[in-house]
This record gives sequence, structure tokens and C-alpha cells, in this order.
Amino acid sequence: MFLKLIGLAFVMAAFACNQTTESEKQQPNVVMVFLDDAAFADFQPFGETRYPTPNVSELAEEGRSYYNFYVPVAVCSASRAALLSGCYPGRTGVFGAHGPNQECLDPQFATLGEVMQQNGYVTASFGKWHLGDVPDQRPPARGFDESCGLMYSNDMWAYHPENPDHWGQWPLSYWENGEIKIDSMTPKDQRNLSTWYTENAVDFINRHNDEPFFLYVPHSMPHVPLFVSDKFKGESGLGLYEDVMMELDWSVGQIMEALEENGLEENTMFIFIGSDNGPWLSYMDRSGKTPYREGKGTTFDGGVRNSCIIRYPGHVEANTTSHKAFASIDILPTICHVTGAPLPENEIDGKNVWDLITHKPGAENPHDYYPFARHSNLEAVISADGHWKLHLPHSYRSLDKGEGGTYIRRGVRGLQPDSNLAEQIRRPLTYTQRKIDTALFNMVHDPYEKRNVYHRYPEVTDRLIQYAKQHKEKFYE
Repeated sequence: MFLKLIGLAFVMAAFACNQTTESEKQQPNVVMVFLDDAAFADFQPFGETRYPTPNVSELAEEGRSYYNFYVPVAVCSASRAALLSGCYPGRTGVFGAHGPNQECLDPQFATLGEVMQQNGYVTASFGKWHLGDVPDQRPPARGFDESCGLMYSNDMWAYHPENPDHWGQWPLSYWENGEIKIDSMTPKDQRNLSTWYTENAVDFINRHNDEPFFLYVPHSMPHVPLFVSDKFKGESGLGLYEDVMMELDWSVGQIMEALEENGLEENTMFIFIGSDNGPWLSYMDRSGKTPYREGKGTTFDGGVRNSCIIRYPGHVEANTTSHKAFASIDILPTICHVTGAPLPENEIDGKNVWDLITHKPGAENPHDYYPFARHSNLEAVISADGHWKLHLPHSYRSLDKGEGGTYIRRGVRGLQPDSNLAEQIRRPLTYTQRKIDTALFNMVHDPYEKRNVYHRYPEVTDRLIQYAKQHKEKFYE
């Protein structure tokens, strides 16, 4: 009898061990692709593109497309900090685009990489970092086991068309796992960026197919200067920007294929965020198209509304769309909910919006509003349901119609008049500064922010003004 009990205990222990192993295997992988300076309508199904984007379209068919996804600031570093920390810019102090040898996201604010790493995930960041170019703020120090890419924007180099002497003081280096692999990027190197990020992502999936992973792929493109590999040069037949978008679509397809080949499709939450902010309109045919007002660097929807797709078989219904509003600050707490990871010890501003993402009946956004800032100025707030948007009085940049994006033939150090680099590097148009007074827009009936209904809905206006006042008092005073 005693031996039987011992045997039974052994079997039960083995069963418990197996159960734990099976439970661990069920932890979902998370893949997040994040583009730079793309536009809302650059991919199907969000726009009718003249070039094919079959892989993003397939991702949308297998998941849900979100048409009211917002970022709190329409500029590089600030948008990335909000996504990876779950914090508003007013909390972290990250508002602009940080350059070489600069601090950015303070280590007191945990990143999504750190949160996932501490929950037993193997983590990777392949692409543009732009959250601090000092040792304790680079990817290896911020929760990423593997990493490669640029520490800041790909235009911060000696070939910058407007300020080459300034950016020429620092080399644009390519890093791998905390070490510089290419000291100073050349135009030829830039052509390989999208390919290198993709190859590293596929290799990472192949090597870590038996353990939970978080894969973050923040592409450098289509931030100017635009570069594309030889395999996509001229492929669209429309122009360089369109070639770049086709290569980015290819990248999404390569990652999807790697997941499928490793049998990970069903157990992976794939998040595609079409851009960190709206298009850089002053570069004309070197920028994307948005149906919304203005673009990058503004708090109009052309700057802060971006496309988003989430695929998670068995959890997010396939081939569906959503107009529920949520924001990049909500990604971190939502992923924590899905994966069972604890929230950061520091206070965050994002909230778990999984019920909204999955369209749970009766689900409501847990926020009251979302704020939008430019630099360190709060300029607008939108109701959490995405219905009403209030602009406080502020100035903004707007692009006058006219010819632009002219080829650079002189004035850039190291660039000869007949250089092929002139195909990539163009001098942008000059913006006109305009002003908007207090304005209320009904984003359901007027998503292009054209008709100010400030006086017709005084109660709504007052409510949003109060939200703006509360936000200012908490984060800016």
C-alpha cells in the first residue's frame, strides 16, 4: 500500500509538472511592428493604394482593423516613449525627437521590453530605437535581450539637406546587441535597413520557437531619406515612396511566414501599427497620404490618428473592423493583461482595453479622454469614445499647395551634383504657421476637423475644457 501511495504521488507530481509545462507553452507570443512617418492610408484596407500591399491586407483579413487608434504626440521619440512606457509625455518629459548622445526615456519608467523580460519572455528590438543614445537607455539596458538598428532617425547624418554641418558632427551608426557594427552608415547601408531588420526578426522567431517571446520591429522607413533594397527598387512603377511601402509590406509577410512555418500563428498576438505619427507632408512625393487634416507635428488627426491591426486567432475575430477609440499608451497594460505580466512598479497612464479590442458586448473605454500635445504644450483632447475633439487655442504648421520636394544638387557636404543620392535626399517645402482658436469637432460626422461646432454644443465643450484643465494641472504645472 505504501509503495502504491509513493507511486501515485510520483505520477501526480509528474502530471503537475507536465501541466506547468503546458501552461507555459500557452503563454502567447507578441509581435509588434511599428513604422516611422507612414500615413493612415498607405496600406490596404485603410486606403485604396495604387501599389499592392497583400501581406498587410492578409493580416487584416485574419484579424481586426482599428480605424480610431491614436498617439499622444505626433513626433518620433515622444510617440515611441508613450508606446513602450504606457505613459503620457507629460509624465515622462519626452516630447520631441532626441538626437545623438542625448538622454531620452528615463530608466525610472519601465519599458514594455523590461516588463515582458521580467515575466519570462525572451525579447528583441530590431529597428529604430530613438529612446536615448546613452548606455543606460539603449535597448540592451531597457529590457531587450537582442537588438539591432539605429539609435535615432536615419536623417540625422552628414547628408541632411538643411543642416549637414550640425548632423555631420556625429556618425549615424548601426548597432547590434549593444555594439557598433557599422560606424557610419552610407547610402548603400541605408538601402539594406528594412531587409536587415526583417532578417533578424525571422531569425529570432526561428531560434525562439519553443519559448514565449516579445518581438518589436520599429522600422526606420518611410522616414526620409528614403531608401529601398535592390529587390524592390522600381517594383511599384510609381516612385521611391511606393517602392519603400511595398518592401515594408514584404517585411510583414516575412514575419507572418516565419510564425506560420514554426507553428506559432495561433499562439501569437500580432500588432501592426501603421506609424508613430502622420506623414511628413513637406516632403511631398516622399511622404504618404492621409485623408485627415494636416500631418506629422500637429495635433490634428492627420498627425495623431494611425492605422492599427491586431491578429490573435481565437481571441480577436477575423476579417472585422472597429471604430472604437484607443491609444498607444494602452498597448502596454493590454499586453500585460493578455500575457499575465505584472504592470510596471512605476505609475502609468494607459489602461487595459482588451474588452474594446475584442468587442466584448457592453465594453466601454476606461478613460474619460485622450490628450494631444505638441512639444510641451497641451493642444487638444478627444473624448474616450472618439466622438468629440476639442482644440485649445494654438498655432500649427500647415503646408501651402505648390511644387516641392525639389532635388538637392548642391549644399550638402559630400554630395556631388550628379550623385544618385539626389534621388533620395530632397529639400522639403516650408510650412506656413497658422492659428486655431477654441474649436470643437464632431469626429463621427466631421472626422476631417472642418466644421467648428463650439457654440452649438456648450456642454460638450465645457466638459472637454475641464478634462484639458485637469490634465494640465496634473502634468504641466
